[in-house]
This record gives sequence, structure tokens and C-alpha cells, in this order.
Amino acid sequence: MEKRTLIPSGIQLSLLGLGCWSFGGQEGDYWGPHDDREAAEIVAQALDSGVNYFDTAEGYNDGRSEAALGRALAGRRAEAIIGTKVSPQNTEPQTLRQHCEASLRRLGTDTLDIYMVHWPITDYPVADAFATLADLRAEGKLRAIGVSNFGPRQLQEALATGVPIEVNQLGYSLVHRAIEFEILPTCRQHQIGVAVYMPLMQGLLTGRWRSADEIPQTRRRTRHFSSDRPGTRHGEPGAEAEVFAAIQGIAQLAETLGVPMADLALAWAAAQPGVTTVIVGTRMPAQLRESLRGIGRTLSPETLAELDRLTQPVKARLGPNADLWQSGADARIH
Repeated sequence: MEKRTLIPSGIQLSLLGLGCWSFGGQEGDYWGPHDDREAAEIVAQALDSGVNYFDTAEGYNDGRSEAALGRALAGRRAEAIIGTKVSPQNTEPQTLRQHCEASLRRLGTDTLDIYMVHWPITDYPVADAFATLADLRAEGKLRAIGVSNFGPRQLQEALATGVPIEVNQLGYSLVHRAIEFEILPTCRQHQIGVAVYMPLMQGLLTGRWRSADEIPQTRRRTRHFSSDRPGTRHGEPGAEAEVFAAIQGIAQLAETLGVPMADLALAWAAAQPGVTTVIVGTRMPAQLRESLRGIGRTLSPETLAELDRLTQPVKARLGPNADLWQSGADARIH
């Protein structure tokens, strides 16, 4: 498994990262029930396959994701790089300390490898929050500091504190390329690694669905879909025609190449300059094996160029707004 390095900590992340949002799920949750045996099996298989990066957050299933991951890593903690996230409403300095300690306890570890602010801070001084993160790192509770869903202006504000930001976790896929406009270049300029989430766009890029009407309502709330659809909150017309034209084109290309559509999507994400790790969630060992296969593919320059061509209309329609769910003045990523 290829590993890519964060600067300046030198932490090496596997090109495929395991998203642990589903860990600790319960009946009625978005993910549904998920027991420790499943989590332990998936984590063990990931480690045995060379995956070392495990992504979680205090907000995933009210901390149960962290706790389940901690139990799954028992006896193998030294092999893993754990990234977890603090919610922005918990970044007042004293509260931030308390939430960091709570994450450490749930994960059963003395040090968090990467501690990220989950969304941009709006309610507290950014400088105070990052000064506290720097103190926690100096005390040995953190190895590296990161952010998630920060746009170029928000990144500049965080960098102005003088605290090194080593990673920015962002939504990115063939049909969600907004970060290419400004965010990805800003990260590359400042040597900030990019951890990609939703590279399969909630299953859209697996070829499972060929029209918007086939997709479950919980998976058609992003800006790809018309605001006329229940559950959306962006108020935009969406890009359904462009999205499904792209999906059809990608599916045809995959058939021509004789590879699964999802493999193309994962390999494309891994090939993009500036991407450090591609995070994929999984509920079953078979899904992890499929992701490992996809991330291990090398695409030719011609295939990469064709994927770029097929998805340019979606990129142009959705524009530089990297917030998948909100638009205009309500967008949280700036």
C-alpha cells in the first residue's frame, strides 16, 4: 500500500483510508446497527492489507464511532494512524481541551495522530482555538493539527495564527470537483495534505443507479439534485442532467476498459495532484476488498483525460462552491 507524507510531522498515511462513521451505529441511526465484531473484522483486514489511516470524529454517532474504533484497534494501536475531529461549537479553549480528552478516552489512546476542526469556526476566536491546539500538541496529546471543510479564506485565517495545518479533509469526486478551483491549489501552495471523503459520491459512482428517481431520498439531498426534491436545502436547480450524462459516460468507459466503475472513481481521486489519502467507508469486508482493488489501479493519461472530459459539465454547472448541501450566502465553506 502506497503511503504519502504529511509535512512537517512526517506522518505517513496509506493512500486508502478507512472511514469509520458507520462504527457504533444503532437502530434508527443513519447507518443502522453496527456491532463491534464487524468493526474489529474490518479494521483487522484493513491493517493486514496495509491500510493505516482510520478516520473518525466525536460527532459520528455521538462518540460511539471513536469508542468502537478504539476497541477494534486494541492490541494493534501502534500500527494505526488515527484522525479524529472536534466539532466547531466545541472550540472554546477550555471546552476544546475537555473534548480532546474525551476523544482520547473513547479511542483508548494517549495521543491523537491527527486532530482536526470538523467545520470552520464561527462562534469563537479562531486564534484562541488554534493556540489551544498548539498547546495540546506541545503536551504530546496530538501529533498533527488539521482541519476539515475549510475553504481558501478559512485556511488563510487559520494559517495566519502561525500554527502549522497539515491536512484539510474535503469532499471530492468525479462529480464534485469544486475544490479544484481554489481550495486544492491553496493546499498545495502551503503544503497541506488533502484527505478526500465521499470519492464514490454516496454510491453514485458505483453504477448502482442510472436516474435520480432510483436513488433513496437520503442520498439525493446534495446540490447535484433539484431543490424540488424532498430533503434538499440548497434552493438550486441542481445538475441532474449533467450528473447522469457523466455517469453514463463513465459507465461506458468502464465497460470498454473491463473494470468496475467504482475502480475508475477511486483511482482517479488517488491520481489527482495534492491528494494524500482517499477515505472510503465500508460495512463489510467484501467492500473493503473492492476499495483496495480500485485504489491500486493505475490509470493511463488517456483514461484520466477522458474522465476529466466526461465530468467537466458537472464541474462547470456546480461551480466552486465546495459545500455539497448549501449554496450562496448559506455555504459554510469559503
